[in-house]
Amino acid sequence: MTDDEPNDSVIEIPAGLEQESTVVSVGRTMNRRTLLRTVGWVAAAAAAGVAVVEIVRRGTSSTVGVVTEALSFRRPSSPAPALAAGIHPNLVGLAPAVTPNADFFQIDTSMAAPDIDTGTWAFTIDGRVDHPLTLTYAELLALPSIERHITLACVSNDVGGDLVGTARWQGVRLSDLLKQVGVRADADAVVGVSVDGFTAGFPLAVLADGRDAMVAYAMNGEPLPAKHGFPARLVVPGLYGYVSATKWLSQIRLTTLADDVPFWLGRGWSADGTVEAASRIDVPRDGVAVATGRVDVGGRAWHQHAAVGTVEISVDGGDWQRVTLADSMGTDCWRLWSWSWDAAVGTHELRVRMIDDNGTLQDAAERPTFPGAASGLHTIKVDVRPS
Repeated sequence: MTDDEPNDSVIEIPAGLEQESTVVSVGRTMNRRTLLRTVGWVAAAAAAGVAVVEIVRRGTSSTVGVVTEALSFRRPSSPAPALAAGIHPNLVGLAPAVTPNADFFQIDTSMAAPDIDTGTWAFTIDGRVDHPLTLTYAELLALPSIERHITLACVSNDVGGDLVGTARWQGVRLSDLLKQVGVRADADAVVGVSVDGFTAGFPLAVLADGRDAMVAYAMNGEPLPAKHGFPARLVVPGLYGYVSATKWLSQIRLTTLADDVPFWLGRGWSADGTVEAASRIDVPRDGVAVATGRVDVGGRAWHQHAAVGTVEISVDGGDWQRVTLADSMGTDCWRLWSWSWDAAVGTHELRVRMIDDNGTLQDAAERPTFPGAASGLHTIKVDVRPS
């Protein structure tokens, strides 16, 4: 459907959700009749005490500017555990523990996010299954959902890079959907397919440990932004996005990686998309000048689906010293840290490493991103000058 086509459709709110829903608005061009019906529904919801969040975008139609359509998503059946007050060490310059949607990294093969009509969109789970299933947007939103804080990382992230972020995701647990379709014994992989044909796939065995993989439709309490996969995407803790993070979902195919080679695997990237242990110094920045005396150092470390156990820092190749860890956000999240450094005059080199809860030490050997994630220890230089 193009932006200037008339549209009389209204997405029906699943029965029984009226008292347990958040009303949201997602940009889509509508004619006057639909817009009036939508506005009336939103007003009624607001009058009933339901929270209203407005998310609009400019339509590309020459005759219609900003339009909104009322949708509804149920509050999660399994909400995200409450975050402790101490998840951030309150260092100046250290980014938030939960990444705002606008700041979340974006890596796509597509030049622009597709314009998807939720009134006609649906995705299918098929392939080597007993009972193929197709779900519309309204049907997906009506299902029991989970909400979790999860850190996602890109395989092309350099050591110390910023292609990593943490958000509160809401969606339907992938394992529940797979139980419903009945996965056949001859399937060994899950391949997600985007509306533009992009594919990402990972071994089915990854899900055996019960991790909170989901078909996500909300991010930090809002519908997925278009650039992050609206209306639905896959989120799989502990896997890099190139094997798991299918945005603009159209199909989940149960298959084998031998017969069904996803996009990046066909271009030489590793079939093992497991996230590697990593850590980063965020404060101070590499190359800055500071005064002698106490200098606050801080950053973050991650190794989803294994919790961060210890973070250590070394100055000028000296002994490793433990830093202070902020409160944990969970197994599938990064963990922020801080350290107070008594800095003497000179140019100094600071290096960081982490050890996860299983005792696995971050790999110090330097490797490039291709074919399966960069490794090495993030190192910065700081020029300390007399006060």
